[in-house]
Amino acid sequence: MQAIDNAGAAVGILATDGVVIGAEKKQTSRLLARPKTSEKLYMIDDHVAVAVAGLTADANVLIDYLRRTAANYKLTFQEPQPIEQLVRMVCDAKQTYTQQGGLRPFGVSFLFAGFDRHHGFQLYRSDPSGNYGAWRATAIGANNKAATSLLVSEFTPELSVDDSLELAIKTLTKTMDTTSPAAEKMEFVILRRDARGTLAQSVVKDADVQAVLDRIAAAAEPQADV
Repeated sequence: MQAIDNAGAAVGILATDGVVIGAEKKQTSRLLARPKTSEKLYMIDDHVAVAVAGLTADANVLIDYLRRTAANYKLTFQEPQPIEQLVRMVCDAKQTYTQQGGLRPFGVSFLFAGFDRHHGFQLYRSDPSGNYGAWRATAIGANNKAATSLLVSEFTPELSVDDSLELAIKTLTKTMDTTSPAAEKMEFVILRRDARGTLAQSVVKDADVQAVLDRIAAAAEPQADV
């Protein structure tokens, strides 16, 4: 849990027409080569995306397990695996590592954004103990208490995906140890239906994130007296 609390924050928000998950990028040194894949967000299947906080090596092991499980289910039943069933299976695997000698728990928490034909769009959070729960909005990682406090005060069930993205960006800025948050320090994925009704995952561009940051900063500035 200490490794998770020291990791970059991640936030998830369930909207009326989709799910938004985002995370802070911790490694932003100009000396680092630009990564070819996301640092904190992973695609499990067409209908599932995951945000992680904690030990990256532990996360990679569980991400591979999730992908194999989802692929095996689709091969067997010819349809995507229900989200809660997938979450429960990986949580069962994590829980066994808390009870066997010579093993340690996985030092990583997950936010699952998913969709299935039974319950529509869903958001789940799991921790190293194997516990999980469904959420409308939640945060993990560094300063998650401050993030949760903001979500409690500003989240409403009627939020659209665009409004949820703005709230997710605003929440991450509260958790970051900087007074000048920038788009390159964040990453977001949106799961929703496109204009044709097809389920689609989309990565939010840095330019769009920066536009929201500018709008939030402008709204926070005190209005000049007329």
